[in-house]
Amino acid sequence: MGDLLEQVAGDGLLEPGRRVLVLLSGGRDSVCLLDLAVRISGDVEALHVDYGLRAEAAGDAAFCADLCGRLGVELHVRRPRRPEGADPTSSGSTGNLQAWARDQRYAEAARIALDRGGDIAAGHTASDQVETVLYRLAASPGRRALLGMAAREGRLVRPLLGVTREQTAAHCEARGLAWREDASNDSPAFARNRLRRELLPALRSLHPAAEANVLRTLALLRDEAAVLDAVVDAALAEAGDPPALQALRGLPPALRRLAVQRLADRTVGGRAPAIGHRTAELLALAEGGALDVGGGLRAEVRGGALRFGASQGRAAPRPDPARP
Repeated sequence: MGDLLEQVAGDGLLEPGRRVLVLLSGGRDSVCLLDLAVRISGDVEALHVDYGLRAEAAGDAAFCADLCGRLGVELHVRRPRRPEGADPTSSGSTGNLQAWARDQRYAEAARIALDRGGDIAAGHTASDQVETVLYRLAASPGRRALLGMAAREGRLVRPLLGVTREQTAAHCEARGLAWREDASNDSPAFARNRLRRELLPALRSLHPAAEANVLRTLALLRDEAAVLDAVVDAALAEAGDPPALQALRGLPPALRRLAVQRLADRTVGGRAPAIGHRTAELLALAEGGALDVGGGLRAEVRGGALRFGASQGRAAPRPDPARP
């Protein structure tokens, strides 16, 4: 228990005296995080979002209120309205519901943090990191899948990324802290649950250190990504602001993909949809051509430069007939 406190404090994501808003579901990871934040930071608030999707939701909220009362933490509870027609028991709607719930949680956390200052802390663990990498690798192409979740993204911090679920459970037990179990974590309707119950045991049967090896690989790739990012920044600086289409076309194929993705990311101020696989289409646009790339984002060519902006209406791609 002491080692876990020292480990998390040593990472510096929770700072003594710096205000932090903990995303508190009532599960063991978020309970562990709240306890550590109170002991390390001292200036802690918590946010619990009751989505009204589960019969146990009221019990979860009551548990979080009791826990925060005992730890001396101010608790914010929000109850957003479920989208019309969303059925949590329908496997076809689970992905949309999860995305809606995630957006609601982070949007509300951002509002509170913006008003009161400080960071937002999520209880994602090393176990979640492994599942995230494997899921993204299966569901979407590109190197992003192998970079996982960052320890810090703006105000958002993940102090438990170096901690396993087994460690958070052991911490809670040693501290006498109960937690709530979410029955939906066993439902095969959710892809992450199937991955946890089927794929991870299969990987462990191939090698007992499979999860540790994924995390080690992730750490190496993150180091190498920093080098690649510097190369991309230099290439874009040479291409101009906004970058000339001809300059982008002259880059090596891999660097083209990374540069186009970086431009999209800059436009949204974070992570844009993964569009590297559409680089050839984008660089084949002629003057005045446009292409919607998803996520409400549009690429267009104006003044001989590639630009990204918000989609408005339907785009009209005009490929350059002189290019294959």
